[in-house]
Amino acid sequence: MNVHHALLGMGLMLILLGGFTAHEIQTVGGSVRVDDVRFAGTDGKTLSALLYTPDGVDAEHKAPGVLAVHGYVNSRETQSGFAIELARRGYVVLALDQSGHGFSRPPAFANGFGGPDGLAYLRGLPTVDADNIGLEGHSTGGSAVLAAAAAYPDGYRSMVLEGCAPGVFGAPMGTLEFPRNVAIVFGEFDEFSEPMWGVPIGADVARAPKLLEMFGSLTPVVPGKVYGNREYGTARVLYTPPVTHPGDHLSTAAIGAAVDWFATTLTGGAPQPAHHQIWYWKELTTLVALVGMVTALIGLGLTMLHWRAFRWLTVPLPLTPRPVRPGWSAAATTLLPVLTYFPFFDLAQTPAWPVSPHTPQQLSNGLILWAFVNASFGVLAMVILGRGGATLASVALWPVGFDLQRLLGAALAACVIVGGAYLTLLGVDAAFHVDYRFWVVAFKPFAPWHVVPYFVYVVPMAVMFAIVGASLNQFIVGASAARACLRCVLILTNGFAAFLALQYVPLTAGIPLPFGHPLLTVVSIQFVALLAIAAIVIAVFQRATGSVYLAAFVNALLITWSAVAGTATHYPL
Repeated sequence: MNVHHALLGMGLMLILLGGFTAHEIQTVGGSVRVDDVRFAGTDGKTLSALLYTPDGVDAEHKAPGVLAVHGYVNSRETQSGFAIELARRGYVVLALDQSGHGFSRPPAFANGFGGPDGLAYLRGLPTVDADNIGLEGHSTGGSAVLAAAAAYPDGYRSMVLEGCAPGVFGAPMGTLEFPRNVAIVFGEFDEFSEPMWGVPIGADVARAPKLLEMFGSLTPVVPGKVYGNREYGTARVLYTPPVTHPGDHLSTAAIGAAVDWFATTLTGGAPQPAHHQIWYWKELTTLVALVGMVTALIGLGLTMLHWRAFRWLTVPLPLTPRPVRPGWSAAATTLLPVLTYFPFFDLAQTPAWPVSPHTPQQLSNGLILWAFVNASFGVLAMVILGRGGATLASVALWPVGFDLQRLLGAALAACVIVGGAYLTLLGVDAAFHVDYRFWVVAFKPFAPWHVVPYFVYVVPMAVMFAIVGASLNQFIVGASAARACLRCVLILTNGFAAFLALQYVPLTAGIPLPFGHPLLTVVSIQFVALLAIAAIVIAVFQRATGSVYLAAFVNALLITWSAVAGTATHYPL
C-alpha cells in the first residue's frame, strides 16, 4: 500500500474510533441519551443546546435539572466535562450555546447571553423537576446563568460560577441573598482575576472585597467552608483549584466542585464520589478524531495528486538561494506574528472597525487584519530576498511563471480536500453528536450564518499562508518529509509557545500576566496547535507540488473554518 493510501485509511480509522468512543463516554455507555435540541428564545431567535437525559427519567420519573453554559468564544461542547459528570449522576443537563455562539443565532450577548431562555426551556421539559434546578456557568456563561437567576428568581435552587463573578458583563451584583446557594470556583491562576474580582491574581480571590460582601465575612474566606444557610438560600462556598481560566474545563477539581455542590443543594440524582470522573476520556477520544481528520486530509490530498485530474499541479520543488541567513529568516517568521498579535487584534475590537454582515465576528476581524499585516511583512521580506538573488520561482510562488489555470486548479483541489474533511465531521456529528476537538482547539460544523463571512475571511488567510509558505521554502528544500515537518512546526509555533511561557510562568509563580491581555492570551493557546497543523500541511504539500498554493489554500480553508465556526458572531444576522 502506498503511503498516501495508508495515511488516508489510518485517518479515517482514527476518526471512526475516536468518534465512536467519544460517543460511548458522552452517553456513559448508552445510559444517557444526548439530543441536539433547538428552541426559540423570547425574541424568536433560535437557540441550540445538547440535552443529556439519564436512563429511567421521564414524565413519571422526573429528575433534577442543570443548565450549563460555556464562556465567550466557546460552544456547548466545551461544557461536556460538567455535563457528562452531572448526567451520570442522574441530572438532566442542558448544555446551551450562548447567543451568537455555535448554533444559537446571533448577536452574541443578546437576551442575557441566552441564559433566561435556556432556563425557561429546561424548566418546561416534562422530564425535569422544575423545583429542583441548578445553574452552572463558566466565564461569560456565569453572566448567562446570573441573568437567568435574575429573570426567574424562584426558578432555581443553587448555582455554580466557574471562573467568573457577579457584576461583570452586565450581570447583576452578588449580595448576601443573591444568587441563591452559590459556589464560586475560581482558579489560583485565573487570568481574569482583576476584571472579575478586582484582585491581581486568582489566589487572592478569598480576600476580594466583592467576595467578602457576598459571603458576609470580615476576614478572608476559607476555601471549602460553607457560609450562610442552604435552607434559606444564602449558602456560599469558595473553591480555588490550581488551574487557569480555560483550565477549569480540564480540571477534575473544578468539575468535582460543581458535582459536590449540586449533590448538597439539589435533591434526587444518583450520588457518586466527586473524584470518580470519566469525562477526560471523551476529551482524549475527540482528540484522536481530530488527529484522524488531519491525517486523512493529508492522505486524501496526496492521493489526489496521483489522479490524472490533479497530477499536473505538481512540479519539482524549486531550489532557494540562501543569500540571507536562514537563522534570520526563521526568526522573522517566528517572531513577527507574535509581535503584531496584540496591536492588530486590539485594533479590530475598537469602534474603528464595526462588525458588519460580511465581517460579523470581532475576533475573526482581528485574525484577518493580523493576517494582512503579516502578509505585508512577508512581501517586504520577499523583496529583500529578491535583492539577494531569490526569485518568485525560487521561493515556490511562481515555480513555472504565472499560471492562472494552475492557481485555480490548486484552489479547486484544496476545496475538495477540506470539503472531504468537513463531510467526515458532518458524519461524526450526525452519528455521535461530537466534533473534532481537544480543549479549546476545535473544528465544528458551520451554522448557516457562518458561510458568507467564512468566504470573506478566507481570502486574506490564503494570501498570508502563501507568503508564509514562500518564507519556509528554504527549510523544506532538500529535507526529508519528517525533517521538513519538524522544521516548519518549530518555526511557526516557537514564537507563540515562548510568548505563552513568558505569560504563564510568572502567573503560576503568583505574578499577574506580564503583558496583560487575558482574553487574547487565552485565545493564543489555540494558535500553537493550529499553526502546528498549518506547518505540517505546508511541509507536506509544498514538497509534493513544488509550489505554495495547494498548501496555502488548504490552510486558509482549514484555519478559517476553525476560527469562524468556533467564535462569537456579533452582528445580528
